[in-house]
Amino acid sequence: MSEAVIKPISVPPMDQYNQELINNLHPPNWVNPEPAPCYNLVIIGAGTAGLVTAAGAGLFGAKVALVEKHLMGGDCTNVGCVPSKTMIRSARVVADIQHAAKFGINASGYVDVDFHTVMRRLRKIRAQISPHDSAKRFQEEFGVDVFFGEAKFSSPNTVEVAGKNLLFKKAAIATGTRPAKLPIEGLEEVGYLTNETVFSLTQCPQRLAVIGSGYIGCELAQTFSRLGSRVFLLQRGSRVLSREDADAAEILQKAFMRDGIQLLLESKIKRVERQQAEKVIYYEVDGQEQVLRVDEILVATGRTPNVEDLNLDVVNVKHDPKQGIIVNDYLQTSNPRIYAVGDVCMQWRFTHAADAAARIVIQNALFSIFGLGRKKLSSLTMPWCTYTDPEVAHVGMYPQQAMDLGIEVDTFCVPLQDVDRAIIDGETEGFAKIHVKKRTDKILGATIVARHAGEMISEITLAMTNNLGLKAIAKTIHPYPTQAEVIRKAADAYIRKSFMTPAVKKLTSTWFSWNR
Repeated sequence: MSEAVIKPISVPPMDQYNQELINNLHPPNWVNPEPAPCYNLVIIGAGTAGLVTAAGAGLFGAKVALVEKHLMGGDCTNVGCVPSKTMIRSARVVADIQHAAKFGINASGYVDVDFHTVMRRLRKIRAQISPHDSAKRFQEEFGVDVFFGEAKFSSPNTVEVAGKNLLFKKAAIATGTRPAKLPIEGLEEVGYLTNETVFSLTQCPQRLAVIGSGYIGCELAQTFSRLGSRVFLLQRGSRVLSREDADAAEILQKAFMRDGIQLLLESKIKRVERQQAEKVIYYEVDGQEQVLRVDEILVATGRTPNVEDLNLDVVNVKHDPKQGIIVNDYLQTSNPRIYAVGDVCMQWRFTHAADAAARIVIQNALFSIFGLGRKKLSSLTMPWCTYTDPEVAHVGMYPQQAMDLGIEVDTFCVPLQDVDRAIIDGETEGFAKIHVKKRTDKILGATIVARHAGEMISEITLAMTNNLGLKAIAKTIHPYPTQAEVIRKAADAYIRKSFMTPAVKKLTSTWFSWNR
């Protein structure tokens, strides 16, 4: 049994909270079980996609094996959603104190941020949440055989892990992604942080360069700025969140500048070198070389799918180093017995997307007979949110996407400055922008910018999922005062445009003149 004994791992700093995390998500005393004669489903990877697939299949009574080489919970629990949003919460407290005076609260003076305590709270909360993803829970509550070790396909119907072969009828690959290595001269030699290492910091960098202004880069740039770093955000393009609504990006850029972030847009990094304790970045703007000296560099752009060392050729699973596992709309690989799910194969790289896709895999892999009852990934209505302050949330299509499909669009936009609760809260920067198919109330997509936009976008997602249009939202009573009222106001704008036409006004005026 020596081959099945788990090798210990460490998560720096090795305090009581990280030890608790390891005890739940990669227990040092864990012994891999003896494999069952045959598994209905073997899942490689215990991030969100793998965990949801395993739990769902196990609850339905399938015999399931789940293989993980590092920490269960994947990026979300360990180096993604949970730690980043915990830091964001601390950073928002700082911002609230700094702006307390406008609410009549005297909190003037220096805000003392104890970064060590901020990060200790992060580790504590991460450990507190970790039992949800624990090996013990999945074994005892869902009946899943949990194996720790590196997995690879050893034959067309077996997966090898820690010297054991797991025979399967179906398999699912849920190995996720890792930060991409950027082809910048000197970067590897100088060293840098990624989402996999930044949450192990115990001291706040005095000067931090963030490369990339996608959602990870934006969230962490603002967070570290509020917690005390002097932050420089480098972006090749002309604005942050380049794939999002331009008006949303403009609001966010103004917020960043107020927070003291120096935006280095349209900058091209040429090389990086170390000079004593400093990391020096040489970059170009408009053809002119500039020099930036920092204490740390955070790379927050690009992801690489984890497809190496799986022996995918043994099972005839097509894959691409950049795109990951190639799947069809049913999340089926080129081998019809093997599925892939989550970041390793999907363009939507969000925890909730992995969760939703995992439910598709359960249905298609275990309950679809002769292709009947299969679900499609393309049928999902997928929202997402960037958890900056204000947040930027989106669901569905952007106008250009609709127009590229030949769909004419009407857009109804209401600024938060027209919403009483936003005025009361002092949070008037933002808007709700809803796109509908022209001459109908069918919702094609929406963008919301607000401090809690991620909480608000679900109303639009629910409407789209259930084929409810803006007329249904206009008929829905929203509590007053709430910021979500901005959505109802956008629906009211549709009603006014659609029904209060000159012809209608003329008709009603005639009616009222008869009844005076």
